[in-house]
Amino acid sequence: MGRLLTLCLLWLLPTSVIAQTAGVPGSMGFGARGIAIGNALAGDASGSASPFYNPALAPYLTDQSLGISAALLTQDRQLQFIELRTPLKPLAGIAAGLIHAGVSKIDQRDLSGYHTGMLSTNEYAFFAAFGLRVGQFTSIGIGLQLFRNDLHQELSPVQTFGLDIGASIRVIPSVHLGFVVDDLLAKYTWDTAGAGGRGITDKFPTRLRLGGSWILLENRLQLLFEYESRFSVRDVFEPEIVFSSNRPQQVFNRRELTLHKSHFRVGAEYMLVPALVIRTGMSSLEEISDGGPRPSAGFRIEQSLGLLVTQVAYTFVLEPYALGTMHLVTLRFFL
Repeated sequence: MGRLLTLCLLWLLPTSVIAQTAGVPGSMGFGARGIAIGNALAGDASGSASPFYNPALAPYLTDQSLGISAALLTQDRQLQFIELRTPLKPLAGIAAGLIHAGVSKIDQRDLSGYHTGMLSTNEYAFFAAFGLRVGQFTSIGIGLQLFRNDLHQELSPVQTFGLDIGASIRVIPSVHLGFVVDDLLAKYTWDTAGAGGRGITDKFPTRLRLGGSWILLENRLQLLFEYESRFSVRDVFEPEIVFSSNRPQQVFNRRELTLHKSHFRVGAEYMLVPALVIRTGMSSLEEISDGGPRPSAGFRIEQSLGLLVTQVAYTFVLEPYALGTMHLVTLRFFL
């Protein structure tokens, strides 16, 4: 009974929320820097961007580093990141990381409204990215992502993998462009036949992202933008009345529906002094009726601890749907 009530509540969620259920951790961003500048990093070739955003950025990495991030969220949600990245000079670079997103203390109730227990969900996304320069001004890259979703204790966890393909080009020394295709082949297949349901397949949206960056003021200011075109495939079951043995009977015909959505993002970061950088950004500029834009801001400070160079980055994000604010901290150690 509690499971049935939970599924009913999920169907009552806004359509925009339902459309984002598959692969959410992979589209939330990565680390304090990326989220602070609106996740507009497809075309960032400054050497500070995570190859998570575009595997073709890996050859631009300048140092080997380890980054650990954690977010403070409302509504009993958790979000953590970890990443190791390194250049492979003179022409390549690699990176690997893990994202964990979860919700705990979900109140489970039956159809009569009685409390029957507490639920929690956990989703993981592991990525590995490799990039290679193929000319003086161009680089290409490929990324592999492994996803795992543990939605309910009575359902077996599901896994899938996806491919990311990216390219980056330097138009002039201060202007870079990047193009990425995200989450190819990724889908969750839920086996709910044992729970009295039917098998369900949730295909990840195919995301096409075009971005750019412009470096000004002697490399102290960087402006970034990104446009994303997202295609989601959904199964639609349409009722139809057919006659069997001269009796009317209702059947449901399955049809695939492709939904399209656009996203715009902008960001900027400015180096006040070499040890202090300030950042700001805005994602989902067009979604006024879909939770509103998501403004963000943050800073990064750098401090040497003996021979170990350490960076601390903080990001503040105003979340949609009146969920409050997200606070994110990243510690990065240069090895």
